[in-house]
Amino acid sequence: MHNNNHKTVLTLDAGGTNFVFSAIRAGNEMISPVCLPAFPDHLEKCLHSIISGFKEVIGMIDTDPDAISFAFPGPADYKNGIIGDLPNFPSFRGGVVLGPLLENEFGLPVFINNDGNLFAYGEAYAGALPRINEMLHESGSNRVYNNLIGVTLGTGFGCGVVIDNRLLLGDNGCGGDVWLSANKFDHCLIAEEGVSIRAVVRSYMELSGEGVSYTPKEIFGIAEGNVKGDREAALKSFERLGEAAGYTITEFLNIVDGIVVIGGGISNANKYILPALLKEMRGVRETMAGAIIPRLQMEVYNLEEECERAEFVMDESDKIQIPGGDGVACYNMKKKTGVMISKLGTNRAVSLGAYYFALSRLQRPLK
Repeated sequence: MHNNNHKTVLTLDAGGTNFVFSAIRAGNEMISPVCLPAFPDHLEKCLHSIISGFKEVIGMIDTDPDAISFAFPGPADYKNGIIGDLPNFPSFRGGVVLGPLLENEFGLPVFINNDGNLFAYGEAYAGALPRINEMLHESGSNRVYNNLIGVTLGTGFGCGVVIDNRLLLGDNGCGGDVWLSANKFDHCLIAEEGVSIRAVVRSYMELSGEGVSYTPKEIFGIAEGNVKGDREAALKSFERLGEAAGYTITEFLNIVDGIVVIGGGISNANKYILPALLKEMRGVRETMAGAIIPRLQMEVYNLEEECERAEFVMDESDKIQIPGGDGVACYNMKKKTGVMISKLGTNRAVSLGAYYFALSRLQRPLK
């Protein structure tokens, strides 16, 4: 864990319309966020807005900052601080050297990553993992979880992976990118075509036969019975997304073996998504000999349900005698994983992820 929580880190929530700046110390936001326009079509104005925002935050805090850390959409060479061509930022065509620019301007180390990675890191250090491990400790269980898959359901299918409390970056900055995985319903398609805003919208239009393109929020309202429309089509749209997401998450869990936490705007419809997602994760496959094999070695628990959460944290270890001695060892024969919805909220998890990522780099700089 990080031992330099006294550090102050400047953060940025980089949206296509607005930039939101803040500062974090000891895991807490120090000021009310500063919001400035993004100017995505004008590079000079965009960069001026970023610099001005950080300068304004520095003027509002009572200490010198130690680093700048934030999420910015890719494609990018995050290690070298270079942002590539972005659909939402036309002025970035050809790439923009953003990290070194800010380092030269402020004399501070600058760390940039994507929101999927930082969401996962925030949940690992301030959200899902500490929450789960605290529940396990309180129940008397000797289990400790150190691995996490953080998934965001929104414009795209975002994901980040934390293994043994370290963010999986990959040699090319592509660690944890699930969006390119095979689609559950058509392996020639990418997973994101079934797990995204456009997937929900498309599913509803296909199933309802309506010519109107509703937003996921409106489709959720239809599912809730608060908005006029085809309720069965709305429910099935979220069910399809859950099934597609569950398919991909299960494949990754066979490698990562940890906890799954879900965020993003579409996760607000989790009561319609989780049943299909969990059913997919609890599915089976077969061998050539006809043997039925669970898709996961672990039992999957819905940590949003009280009864399943209680079973998940229950200490079911056996005490096994050590041969030739008087001592015993704990044997956790039952393998478990859990799925939960972010309690931090996606934006806060990303901000805290940026903060803790900066602390990790300050503590152990990249070579």
